[in-house]
Amino acid sequence: MAKTLYVSDLDGTLLGEDSRVSAESASLLNGAIARGALFTAATARTPATVSILLSGIQVALPIVVMTGAAMWNPASGLYSDVVTMHPGTADEVLRAIRAHSLPAFMFTMREGVIQTYHTGTLSPLEEEFIATRSLSPYKRFHVPADGESEMPAPLSDVLLFYAMQPSAMAAGAYSDIVKIDGCNPIYYHDQFGPDTGILEVFSADASKANAVRKLKAATGADRIVAFGDNLNDLPLLRMADVAIAVENAVDEVKAEADIIIGPNTSDAVARYIHDNL
Repeated sequence: MAKTLYVSDLDGTLLGEDSRVSAESASLLNGAIARGALFTAATARTPATVSILLSGIQVALPIVVMTGAAMWNPASGLYSDVVTMHPGTADEVLRAIRAHSLPAFMFTMREGVIQTYHTGTLSPLEEEFIATRSLSPYKRFHVPADGESEMPAPLSDVLLFYAMQPSAMAAGAYSDIVKIDGCNPIYYHDQFGPDTGILEVFSADASKANAVRKLKAATGADRIVAFGDNLNDLPLLRMADVAIAVENAVDEVKAEADIIIGPNTSDAVARYIHDNL
C-alpha cells in the first residue's frame, strides 16, 4: 500500500472562519494520525502562532513554516532545514522596500529564535500583529514605537521580509523586487481582504514545495496529497501527486487542483484525510 504524506495549508484551508482548527477537524485528524496517517502543515505563519493553532492536534512530523524558509518540530520546539537569504540579496530587497516607502517586517534567525525588525511607520494592523505575538517564546521583536528598527549589519540570516499594506503599495514594491536575483517574492491577498496586499520575500531556494520534498524523503512517503487555497500554495500543489483545493480557493488554485472539496468552514480537509485513509 502506498505511504501517503498529507500536507495542508492553514489559513483559508484547514483553519475555519475564525482562523482556528475546529473541534471536529482536530478530532478527525487526531483519529487519522492515531491510525498511522502522516500529516503536517505548510504555512506562511511562524511557530509563534502555529504552536497555538495546532496545539490540539498530535502532529508528529516537522511543520513547514514561513512558506518553506524553515521546518519546525512541535515536539522539541527546534528548527531544521533553515533557508536564509544571501546578505547581498537581502540588502537589495531592503533598499527596494524603502524606495517604495513600504513598511515591512524583516525576520532573521539567531540562537534558534526568530528576531523581528521593521522599517517604516507602524500601521494599526502591524501594531496588532506585534501585540498578539510579543509574548511568544518563538519570536522576539526589535521594533521601537516609531517602527524604524536599527537593522543588524550585515544582513545575514534573513529568513524573509513580510509586508501587509495597501494593495497598490505592496504590488509596486513586488514589481521591482521580482527583478532581484537570488530571492523568491510572492504577492497575494488573504484573510485581510482585497484592499490589503501581502508581500513575502524569501531566498530563491525557499518554498513550501522544496521543504515538502525533503519531508517526503525523510518519512519515506511514496506520494504527496496537498491542500491549499491561495497563490503561495501553488508550488506545493504543482509538485503533489494529488492537488486538492478547498471550495473557497482562488481561481488560479482551483485550476491547478485535481480535486475540489468543501470550503474551509466545513472541516473538509480533515474529513477528506479521515475518509481517504
